[in-house]
Amino acid sequence: MTETPVHDRVAATPFPSSGRAKGYERRAVDTFLARAREAFESDEVGTLRSSEVRGVAFPLVRGGYAVTAVDAALGRVEDAFAAREREHALSRLGARAWVAETRDTAQVVLDRLRRPRGQRFERVGILRYGYRVDEVDVVADRIARYLAAGDPVTPDQVRSVAFRMQRGGYRETQVDAVLDAVVEVMLAVG
Repeated sequence: MTETPVHDRVAATPFPSSGRAKGYERRAVDTFLARAREAFESDEVGTLRSSEVRGVAFPLVRGGYAVTAVDAALGRVEDAFAAREREHALSRLGARAWVAETRDTAQVVLDRLRRPRGQRFERVGILRYGYRVDEVDVVADRIARYLAAGDPVTPDQVRSVAFRMQRGGYRETQVDAVLDAVVEVMLAVG
């Protein structure tokens, strides 16, 4: 029995290895990406949504796929699904209704982000950990400037934001939901 040459095995691997560090479990990533490819090639809008791509999570294992490489690829996959969803919405709703719907979502997000610093999101109890308030507020200010005045911010910057934890911080689920909505607005306007 002959073994596959190393260069052939490497070429068949879609992402670099995390080496000895933890990375995404290879089988989980490969399965999800196969599902995404099938859904995208089927041309049926709604079988997999951009928000599902953004929300996918993989187990971390030693020697898995490098996290940054997979995350970058997932960003491109999400962008492709979002573009298709935008085209479908434009044809279904018409440009005016679609723009109005996107504008309404952006306004709801902007109203929340314009709340006073330290009061933009619900706080967890003093004995629990949530996102650091000062860090979230800095990001919220930047996103508010993007929504109100068009200051430059990219979907990848929003996707990759990470916050440290603090006792009594902002509730993670609320912050994450608003960040998801911001990405959806950004992708909707292309």
